[in-house]
Amino acid sequence: MGGINFISADEAVRSVRSGDHIHLSSIASVPHILIEALVRRAGSLKDLHFHHFHTEGPAPYSEERFAGVFFDQGFFVGPNVRANVQAGWADYLPAHLSESQALYRSGALRCDVAMVQVSEPVDGMVSLGTSVDCSVAALEVARERIAVVNPHVPFSYGDLIPLERFTALVRDDRPLITKSYVEPSETDRRIGAFCAELVPDGACLQMGIGSLPNALCSALEGHQHLGLHTEMFADGALELIRRGVIDGSRKGIDRGKVVASFLLGSQAVYDFIDHNPAVLMRDIAYTNDPWTIARNPQVVSINSATEIDLTGQVSADSIGERIYSGTGGQLDFVRGAKLSEGGKAVIALASRTAKGAPKIVPTLRPGAGVVTPRADVQWVVTEWGVVNLYGKSLQERARLLISIAHPDDREALERAAFNRFGSHFRTLSQSLL
Repeated sequence: MGGINFISADEAVRSVRSGDHIHLSSIASVPHILIEALVRRAGSLKDLHFHHFHTEGPAPYSEERFAGVFFDQGFFVGPNVRANVQAGWADYLPAHLSESQALYRSGALRCDVAMVQVSEPVDGMVSLGTSVDCSVAALEVARERIAVVNPHVPFSYGDLIPLERFTALVRDDRPLITKSYVEPSETDRRIGAFCAELVPDGACLQMGIGSLPNALCSALEGHQHLGLHTEMFADGALELIRRGVIDGSRKGIDRGKVVASFLLGSQAVYDFIDHNPAVLMRDIAYTNDPWTIARNPQVVSINSATEIDLTGQVSADSIGERIYSGTGGQLDFVRGAKLSEGGKAVIALASRTAKGAPKIVPTLRPGAGVVTPRADVQWVVTEWGVVNLYGKSLQERARLLISIAHPDDREALERAAFNRFGSHFRTLSQSLL
């Protein structure tokens, strides 16, 4: 690292001006050392806007105590900012993840300062490591481009950045935040087994992180020649790669390679991508573009939901009016999978919440956001079965969804459908069984 002119975090953030819009690299790779320096400058700044994907760790930029100084407007709402967003001290900026970069590149959303973590340089190039997301776009348009060079950031191939592009370089050596493997519940395992039945050998997968994707990965251990083109992956997918189940040998593009845009998992996941040419960490404009996704045959996208109504409308970013997460890349991959030759778009959810509330409902709660419109929905999976809504009318959809609802919820759903569609619904119901 000799010859590189590092400055302190406090020096680096002196270039930040009141009113600036700041992009943060996200997930496990948040540049906390720069955020801490901005907190120390809070008395001399006002009206700073922050944009990012899901972030891990402290989020003072979203807190009430910095009202008027910091205002968070993330593309995704994680647990660290959720309460502040719901209280109004922070905000949510709805965007399909594929379009987050376009907001910057088009100028629809300002990006004055880009703050990112990067790997140590190799031949004058650095990697964005575990969080490429829309940082490439931010670095193209920002006035100030501040990099935290961290030896714990893996050097991942894909979209690399010339070290000389940065206007300031800061050194930090704190480890990246990790996320432990979440053991699937019995409900997760039943859903995962149903989803696995929809995945043919040679399919190209998109899935996320958590107990349900982990259950799916366990259920796929007997499959062969799977590919992975996804916005993110974690330890469940890593195990399939190590077992040779995911080898990418039948992908249409990036054959033999794993493609993602950001990661959150154990240290083993981060170590796996370090200097590994079989993994490409790419700009979200590439990973989440439906037409790029569709260049792979037999894409199977698997996403979840907070609620789905009897017509197939999927809510995934909110619980009623309360923002819970974000639009994410769900619709990007739903449409990419449906455009793919032999592809399948799957919405997988437990039939009830942990508190016993139904997730298959007559109508979405007031204020709930529709992330995947009913016209886009295809396969729906719960622990009670699998249905395909594609090409089905509203009444047919209602009958099919009731069939995979929790058994104790079905009678109430039948009454709601009868009230909505009339007496013919019962006749139709019998014909579909």
